[in-house]
Amino acid sequence: MKLWFCLLAAAAAAAADGPQISERARKLHQDAFVFDAHVHVIDRQLYHGGDIGERVSDGQFDLPRAKEGGVDAMFFSIFVTEEYYPQRMETKQTFRLMDLALTQLAKNKDKIELALNADDIERIHRQGKIAAVLDLEGGFDLDGDLGILRDLYRLGLRSAQLPAHNWANNFADSCCAPPKWHGLNEHGREVVREMNRLGMVINVSHGSDETISQAIDVSTSPIVATHHGLRSFNNIPRNMPDWLVKKLAAHGGVIGFQIGNEFHNRKMFDWRTQHAGKPFWDTTEIAKRGTPLTIEQIDHIVAPQFPMVGVDCPEDLKFTADGWVAVVDRAIQLVGEDHVALGSDFDGGPTLPRGMRDIRDLALITDAMLRRGYSEERIRKFLGGNLLRVFREITEKH
Repeated sequence: MKLWFCLLAAAAAAAADGPQISERARKLHQDAFVFDAHVHVIDRQLYHGGDIGERVSDGQFDLPRAKEGGVDAMFFSIFVTEEYYPQRMETKQTFRLMDLALTQLAKNKDKIELALNADDIERIHRQGKIAAVLDLEGGFDLDGDLGILRDLYRLGLRSAQLPAHNWANNFADSCCAPPKWHGLNEHGREVVREMNRLGMVINVSHGSDETISQAIDVSTSPIVATHHGLRSFNNIPRNMPDWLVKKLAAHGGVIGFQIGNEFHNRKMFDWRTQHAGKPFWDTTEIAKRGTPLTIEQIDHIVAPQFPMVGVDCPEDLKFTADGWVAVVDRAIQLVGEDHVALGSDFDGGPTLPRGMRDIRDLALITDAMLRRGYSEERIRKFLGGNLLRVFREITEKH
């Protein structure tokens, strides 16, 4: 505990170097329960070594900076990239990441602890540590093998994405690949039902509209879109149309808002697409590789991507935290304040709002919400209350 107090003191001393945040916002943010629905944590360590408990000078996340940013709990997301799919190494890669995640959690048990349910989260929070909910982004098995899913659950996984990131798998379509099933096939519905039975979060981010809609229809528990955007701000398939946000909320679900410009700021999205020659989700070149690779060769190809930190673009293209909150505000107008959450995607590639350095500066969002006239109760719901409520309902109902 003394170590954390020292870190917080150091953060306060360094506050003058960071963005200007009102004293009211700083206090509210530190007092609130902050539960981020999507933070990339362990891929960096798999490819480059190191420890999540050590402060690093690049990227957007490490445990010291997360603590300075007021984070109390997070979906500790491990990411199986598309590069492992063509040669069917996705399941091996999942278990490699799970092994490292559990090892890193054990090494940093004075700062962070695995949480399996909402009671765990509250207990860990009372102890002054960060609660980690293991969440898988990408495919655990392209065929949706329920035995593998159950094994991952036994290891502590409590959230998993239905599609295989930006690829369709053999049971669910992605937002960003040609449809194979027009949503879910029968086995996809079995996966949803088994996740319900186990008490796992069904993460529909990266799902196609049909996949998300059908998952809502099948599921007996609320659905969570951990890191998403609104198509009314940026009409791309990775974002959600208004009708689907309403359906998600009507079923008791929550939409977490990704913090990057690419999702919500059309000017920035167009600039990035023009300079890259393709949208940020396009992985079609991976499928064209014809030569079989070893997993070590794939690692070598993938490693330079991490940590993923967005792009270097003109500052005047970026929106501010106030512009980002306008997106959340639109969702609140659509479905109310009980169905929105933070799903930052730190170290997963977001180009952050102007003036935000990394996870340390989450209080910029709280400050912007206060300027918009939000009540403290609404802000607390957004920062963590809504996600904790839904996580409790999902993990206890099985």
